[in-house]
Amino acid sequence: MIKILLADDSALTRAVLKDIFQATADIQVVGEAENGKVAVAMTELLKPDLVVMDILMPVMDGLSAIEEIMARNPTPILVLSATVEDREVGLVFTAIKKGALDVMEKPAGVEADQASRFAERISERVRLLARIKVIRHYRRTLPKSELPAIRHAGGARNILAIGASTGGPKAVMSIVKSLPADLKATVFIVQHIASGFARGFAQWLDRESDIAVRLAKDGDGFRAGEVLVAPSDQHMIVCGDRIKLTDDAPVNCCRPSIDLLFSSLASERGGEVVALLLTGMGRDGAEGLRRIKLQGGVTIVQDEQSCAVFGMPKAALELDAADEVLPLAGIPKAVSKIFAY
Repeated sequence: MIKILLADDSALTRAVLKDIFQATADIQVVGEAENGKVAVAMTELLKPDLVVMDILMPVMDGLSAIEEIMARNPTPILVLSATVEDREVGLVFTAIKKGALDVMEKPAGVEADQASRFAERISERVRLLARIKVIRHYRRTLPKSELPAIRHAGGARNILAIGASTGGPKAVMSIVKSLPADLKATVFIVQHIASGFARGFAQWLDRESDIAVRLAKDGDGFRAGEVLVAPSDQHMIVCGDRIKLTDDAPVNCCRPSIDLLFSSLASERGGEVVALLLTGMGRDGAEGLRRIKLQGGVTIVQDEQSCAVFGMPKAALELDAADEVLPLAGIPKAVSKIFAY
């Protein structure tokens, strides 16, 4: 049985969530907190498998509560946001930076079909996140002597492609934050994230980084020193020297799909690409990574120990798609070495 704690100042929201989980056979609400201070205390007392956390609460807000929980009793946290507007979305990604694993938008309507879809999505998310072991610690940075001898054959590299899913926003941020503003490469990112949050994710990366980050637009060209993030619910692929956004069917149950981006890069740019496949469940990105490797690109996957979920990197390893397997802390230096900045 998965034990969860609900932290929200709205009694109605807690009641709706409690009804959803009571209808499942494997999820039990063991406590309810009306503010962050109570959530911190109840997490310590009840030891839930997961906390479903609101951000805007009285006494102690969700951000402070997340920080306290991750310092005292590290626990998987799913953030529920009432809106995808800029202000609260900015707070959501601050929550992820402080240790929350994932985010979902609260249901906007009360129609039966909307409520049913939300109930299904949040129950599935709880089952996934509750299995993740979160540990608060700081990984050391690899000294130069321990950096991998990544191959450089195949010509100049001028594209960095990053794919990530569960646990990915914080991992992606740590890499993008290390990139200089004058990077001689274009960066493409596909991050699986709840619908509507891609724009906020791009804005968050832009605020945290020296390099310019924005949401990709159909027809965008390649510009060195720019990071393009795939929009919500659209595939991002490369056609020649332009970006194409499509509404085609999901691939690997995902839209945007990492596989589609990676495969298009393999076909169009081959050996110019450095591709990173980070934490996430499922297999999306593994086949595309293999194609990039076969075309002479450099391929790196995040190691199991530093992943929130080792699904996608493991799938890539099973296909012999990775040149290197690195801890997250070592990837920025490896990228720096490849692009020689």
